[in-house]
Amino acid sequence: MRIVWDFLQNQILGMKWLNDLIGNLLTGFGLDITSRLGGSIHFFIYDVIKIVALLCILIFGISYIQSYFPPERSKKILGRFRGIGANCVAALLGTVTPFCSCSSIPLFIGFTSAGLPLGVTFSFLISSPMVDLGSLVLLMSIFGAPIAIAYVFVGLLIAVVGGSLIEKLHMEKYVEEYITSAQSVDIEAVDLTQKDRLQYAWEQMRDTLKKVFPYILIGVGIGAGIHNWIPESWIETVLGSNNPFSVILATLVGVPMYADIFGTIPVAEALYAKGAQLGAILAFMMGVTTLSLPSMIMLRKAVKPRLLALFIVICTTGIIIVGYLFNAFQFLF
Repeated sequence: MRIVWDFLQNQILGMKWLNDLIGNLLTGFGLDITSRLGGSIHFFIYDVIKIVALLCILIFGISYIQSYFPPERSKKILGRFRGIGANCVAALLGTVTPFCSCSSIPLFIGFTSAGLPLGVTFSFLISSPMVDLGSLVLLMSIFGAPIAIAYVFVGLLIAVVGGSLIEKLHMEKYVEEYITSAQSVDIEAVDLTQKDRLQYAWEQMRDTLKKVFPYILIGVGIGAGIHNWIPESWIETVLGSNNPFSVILATLVGVPMYADIFGTIPVAEALYAKGAQLGAILAFMMGVTTLSLPSMIMLRKAVKPRLLALFIVICTTGIIIVGYLFNAFQFLF
């Protein structure tokens, strides 16, 4: 069983065969892949191909699943639950919906306009960009199953706790009036044929890849630079165990950036290889995907400053706490 799992982890998800193949091809063309430049080129080509290949397969599969959960059906599902159960379901629904916060916000607005509890819609908003099935598989390909599963679990936990807290504070009056006064229109969900679902999955894969591909290139480029050009001692000084503020620093650096989970993973991979603490890396990833500046600007159009500030404080605090917990228990992974 162990042999089968190692094969799945290393050759299927990690695509070590692809790494060796690209290394042999570059060496055959006379490039020294042990040099800084050669190593960077090797890292860049391998990671771009690996992430794009996995991404296409994952988006196609996840989009096929999404075809069974259009907004109207999701709203009805959420409407059946109350209390903490509704927050849990909303967080879980976020795992099979858009891959970045800017794509999640229109759904958040639609759910809020439909009269769903505010805390429930915020659980969805937090979970959707931070945690999805694609991130689980890609994280497994780099960090292994225990870290990937733990990342997804704490992401869902932040979503549930954050949404529940917003619900308890009764922040409904801080939602913009045009949303609360909007008339909810129930649209009958169209029954899709198998061909329709496959077509939808293909279109989602194509459109999402077009949107995230630049960020993959940027992320892999940064990762290649970190991996081969930045001394390990620098990374350990800033994000290693010797810096007690590494998690806070990583979170604050990640917040104003804009990328999705697929753009941050190659950066995280390079930082991890250089000795950065696991908690700091995951805090950076969560900060980038959940609290990017463009998504906060979009969210401000839907909620008033006090609610927006509360959302940022809850997410930032949760991310920092989770980061330090991962650092404390990193030896378990």
